[in-house]
Amino acid sequence: MQYPSLHPIERKILTLLSGKDHRIAEIDEIVQGTGLSIDQVRRGVEWLKFKDLIKIVSEFATYILLPADKLLTPRVLPERAIVEYILGSGKIAAEMTELKNQIDLKSADFNAGLARALQYGWVSLTNKQIRVTKSDQISNEEKLLQKLTTEKKINIAVLTKDEFKAFRSLRKRPGFIVEKKESALKISISSAGFTHSASTEVESVPAIAKLTSEHLGSDRWKRLKFSRLDVTAQVRNYNFGRSHPLTDLINEIKEVFVSMGFSEIEGPVIQSAFWNFDVLFTPQDHPAREMQDTFYLQDDLTVEALNKKIIQKVSRFHEMGWNYDWKINQATKHVLRTHTTPVTLKYLSENKTSSLRIFSVGRVFRNEKMTYKHLMEFHQVEGVATGKQLSLRDLMGIQTLFYSRLGINKVKFWPTFFPYTEPSLQSMVYIETSGKWIELFGMGILRPEVTKSIGIRGIALAWGGGLERLAMLRYGLKDVRELYSNKLSWLRSVPVCPL
Repeated sequence: MQYPSLHPIERKILTLLSGKDHRIAEIDEIVQGTGLSIDQVRRGVEWLKFKDLIKIVSEFATYILLPADKLLTPRVLPERAIVEYILGSGKIAAEMTELKNQIDLKSADFNAGLARALQYGWVSLTNKQIRVTKSDQISNEEKLLQKLTTEKKINIAVLTKDEFKAFRSLRKRPGFIVEKKESALKISISSAGFTHSASTEVESVPAIAKLTSEHLGSDRWKRLKFSRLDVTAQVRNYNFGRSHPLTDLINEIKEVFVSMGFSEIEGPVIQSAFWNFDVLFTPQDHPAREMQDTFYLQDDLTVEALNKKIIQKVSRFHEMGWNYDWKINQATKHVLRTHTTPVTLKYLSENKTSSLRIFSVGRVFRNEKMTYKHLMEFHQVEGVATGKQLSLRDLMGIQTLFYSRLGINKVKFWPTFFPYTEPSLQSMVYIETSGKWIELFGMGILRPEVTKSIGIRGIALAWGGGLERLAMLRYGLKDVRELYSNKLSWLRSVPVCPL
């Protein structure tokens, strides 16, 4: 791809890199070679990388630098301190004992410094008397330390043979140098960038990007050259606040229900065990009613008064159907609802019309261990349709239409069991991305023990399931807890309008 217009920053970087015979350059080298600021170079490098005109490789390099307290004046080597002390006293020789006492050096540093001074030929030792023989010679270690005061840090990879020997020597002597590993960006021009730089001429008249009122107020704009706009350039990404993806899915599901002619209902999360279990024909000794599966609340909380007629019908159905003595004290316990069905049943008992279409999306609570597919608190989607001429075929048709409007087109059903519906079905949906059939909502026709208890005449179709499982399928998650982790990288990656 050809880019007819490059920013002057990009052009300078390409020109520099193309003149290096494809040699890899670092950011600092580009700054020195182009005269641009480091921020300008970094910005231009990102632009060129997006256009595939350069290649960037991140490498780790080891640098040497002076200790923080010696950045301006390196520490004097012990061998140099010995020579300077002798010459500073106006003599050319001194006793070893005198030097040890007068020079502020540790015994080990003094001995090491004397050994090196003898090795370099700076001094001679006769009868424990040290004599200066040379004073103007500079060691390789001193040269390297002086270079560090100017360049601040040096990559070990670029040291000369003598400098590397000096580095190895100084590394054995504490307090003179510091080693530091850093990540370095290696930048080279790509073949496309080299071709493009060869065909790009440097503009003699700088192009301007902004038209001002001064230009328009005179004839200057006729003589100006304007830079082209590169519409393929990457733009800055702004992370504005947005609704949570789970909230987006809830709103989408509500819109689907409304488009199908359903009305939303809501109700409290605190319910009596009567509406949560008993009306649904769930026996009082059912495992789901144990404290291991349900959150029970203190008895001093108040709920609505129970309808005596409904109590009589429910107790009779339980005693006849399950053959046990039904107890009112078990039904009046307070629980955090385990499903949204008690809200639906109370609504049906108060609105005995011949035909209803209602739905609810609300939080429910189960006393379960949190795993990758289970939560203690989650959302349930539930729908109910009542009428005199409804059948199981209608229920499957409603479910198929509901799923299709969520983008799920392959649906099948198989028989299952629920205490409060007969017959009962389980819906299965096919996920194209994983190539698997996934179990979703349960459904069925409410049993006569349920509908007759609350005074409903006719057929009541009901279905429901966990919203989080649907969200996992929508967003490609394998752990349901990720929906509530509030990880910003994931929240920002989810598109607002998924295709």
